[in-house]
Amino acid sequence: MSPNELGQSRFAVAAGRTVGNAVQRNRTKRMIRAALQPYGEVIQPGWDIILLARKPMVNATFQETQMALHSLLNRAKLVKQQDAG
Repeated sequence: MSPNELGQSRFAVAAGRTVGNAVQRNRTKRMIRAALQPYGEVIQPGWDIILLARKPMVNATFQETQMALHSLLNRAKLVKQQDAG
């Protein structure tokens, strides 16, 4: 995670050979990108973020991926806080 001065956040998704063969790596990256889509409007602007897939992602469900991504974004404080009012 690194700040940028673009006024928007950019994401890169990567999966190394330790994740599996090309089919497994591509499936994993597609699943992460799909889980990231609902966050497009609530992510803090101005960050470059790299998401690295790990071996357990091969067997993860989409719901597990969404929960993990939600947890990571909250821990990194990248989700905009909702206005209480």
